[in-house]
Amino acid sequence: MIKLKMPVIVEGKYDKITLENVIDTLIIPTNGFSIFKDKEKCELIRTFAQTNGIIVLTDSDSAGNMIRAHIKNICGGGKVYNVYVPQLKGKEKRKNAPSKEGFLGVEGISRDILCEAFLKSGVTVENITQKSKPITKTDMFLFGLSGNHDAASNRKILLKHLNLPENLSPNAMLSVVNTMFSYEEFEKAVLECQKLMGKS
Repeated sequence: MIKLKMPVIVEGKYDKITLENVIDTLIIPTNGFSIFKDKEKCELIRTFAQTNGIIVLTDSDSAGNMIRAHIKNICGGGKVYNVYVPQLKGKEKRKNAPSKEGFLGVEGISRDILCEAFLKSGVTVENITQKSKPITKTDMFLFGLSGNHDAASNRKILLKHLNLPENLSPNAMLSVVNTMFSYEEFEKAVLECQKLMGKS
């Protein structure tokens, strides 16, 4: 399995399922063309691109190219790395008929070919190491970042401290901090912000 430092953007949930057997990182599906209207997901992707970067892996067809171009556009000057799979004719097992252009989507590409695509792309890879304790929704609650009347202002204070967009929702914030920080780094940042959050 390949460990990546950056999240990978894919088109759909079946692509995500396939990639979970190949790479170890946060995988964000665009849900196809829904990304064009999903402001929160666009903001999440933009945040990653402007901090530690993102990797984009879409199907090798015209729809995939449109989604790839849209992601690049919303990321502005952020770091966007592209991984491409070859155009292979075929049909995914769960489908009754091939796609319009007849190419396999990411979900239908073999593990070996996907591994090769990532390794050839030049993105930073690491050996699998033991993961830090994940930051959970319970932690968010205990740290006063969700579930109480001060949560929104507390999140804003912490996000500003971490140099992240201050309007991230609790779920988006959780995805970002779990990718960018260890539990210990996150806890330290919360402690540094406690006075501003009205805590002693």
